[in-house]
Amino acid sequence: MAETVTVKPELILWAIDRSQLRAEDLARAFPRLNEWRTGKRMPTHRQLQDFASKTMTPLGYFFLDTPPVEKLPIPDFRTVGDTPIGRPSPNLIDTIQVMLRRQGWMRDYLVEEGHERLDFVGSAKNVRNVVSLAARIREKLGLAVDWAEPLANWEEALRTLRNAAERIGILVASAGIVGLNTHRALDPQEFRGFVLCDSAHRSSS
Repeated sequence: MAETVTVKPELILWAIDRSQLRAEDLARAFPRLNEWRTGKRMPTHRQLQDFASKTMTPLGYFFLDTPPVEKLPIPDFRTVGDTPIGRPSPNLIDTIQVMLRRQGWMRDYLVEEGHERLDFVGSAKNVRNVVSLAARIREKLGLAVDWAEPLANWEEALRTLRNAAERIGILVASAGIVGLNTHRALDPQEFRGFVLCDSAHRSSS
């Protein structure tokens, strides 16, 4: 008989809640889940690995004394209607971590290549006039006041903005899944985008 692993029931409950998956779907995948939740029975190491993978939970979290409090490593991101997020999903947390690693790699590469710091990073901290700020941004991007008028649709406008941003050193990435995992689709109702800014060197994502 496989040896079991001691896991506190509150960590099992926390992982279920954190995953934002339906409890009944998890119960079908793990028939003894209710016993794990009550502490009546413990999972084997393989079962715990599978449960961690299913709930998108780092395996090491299950060996803590209490559930961790997860905080997003960025202050703000775009949501539908600017609605605040009470609890970020594992997909959002992992996506930000993926992009932070890519940003770190790109930072090191650009520094090694001798690239200079982007002069506009942090230049608008004390600007309160949003109209003048928008004009400064448009000028920096090299776009005319009526730049969008001749474009056929929003997709062409987005492509124009992306190309303009990349021309001045801003790296733009878009994705519908977490990393390369096609089984973990991002939810556009949770967030639409975020910005990572490196104030020390030339690297933004």
